[in-house]
Amino acid sequence: MDDQEQYAKLFNDIDSQALITLGVILASTVLLIIVSQRGLNWLANRLHGQVRFRVFALVPLTRLLILITALAVAVPIVIEPSLRNMVTLLGAIGLAIGFALKDYVSSLIAGVVSAVELPYRPGDWVNIEGTYGEVKHVGMRTVEIVTPDDDLVAVPHLKLWDSAIYNANNGDVSLQCVASFYLHPEHEAGWVRKALRDVALTSAYLKFDKPIIVVAEEKPWGTHYRIRAYPVDPRQQFLFITDLTVRGKQVLSAAGVTPALLPPDAALDSQGAAS
Repeated sequence: MDDQEQYAKLFNDIDSQALITLGVILASTVLLIIVSQRGLNWLANRLHGQVRFRVFALVPLTRLLILITALAVAVPIVIEPSLRNMVTLLGAIGLAIGFALKDYVSSLIAGVVSAVELPYRPGDWVNIEGTYGEVKHVGMRTVEIVTPDDDLVAVPHLKLWDSAIYNANNGDVSLQCVASFYLHPEHEAGWVRKALRDVALTSAYLKFDKPIIVVAEEKPWGTHYRIRAYPVDPRQQFLFITDLTVRGKQVLSAAGVTPALLPPDAALDSQGAAS
């Protein structure tokens, strides 16, 4: 009975007038949101440059302000605006917000850890859960990565807790690139290895003070060669790999070296037959 009386003191008596007022507030909120969204989108589509995107950014902000205003008007109608009731209400809201923002807070803490441990920094080329690109900005909550396709990806620092962070250059100006070749097993391996090394040595993107390594690995479908070398600038890595691949194929083709009969991902059964 005491709990029921306490809850009864928390809420006002809802009569027909209060219901009508709440209905008007709800209808006005929905109408204002629709009008503001359509009006701002209409305005933004007739603008150009950065102003257009700034007007688009006002759409969710305006919607949030309308919702907050509607709640501020509706809550005193439902709840008795006493000090005790407001403390109870704010406490419940704070608990709900704290639970909802636990991942946000965890990302902030991980951001502090990243500032100390430096798993990535601007200029690093990293791979986080399949997102590979150059780190452009390390914020308090997220790290911004620009992919090779020029997409900006914001990755929360929260990934530090349970994901592997692959850093290709780790604050250095050197970044190793790998160009792969899949060849038929019947060839002169020594000549192929030397030819692929010469391909790397004659690349315009090669950083000469770093080693060039040609790795060969025998597979059931053929031989897998990898050229491991370093470009002058990490941002040239894709041009470098393309140059090695194109010129390497030209040299091997001119020498009569044929590619592997099976793709590298072909599955083999227990008798060695391809499936």
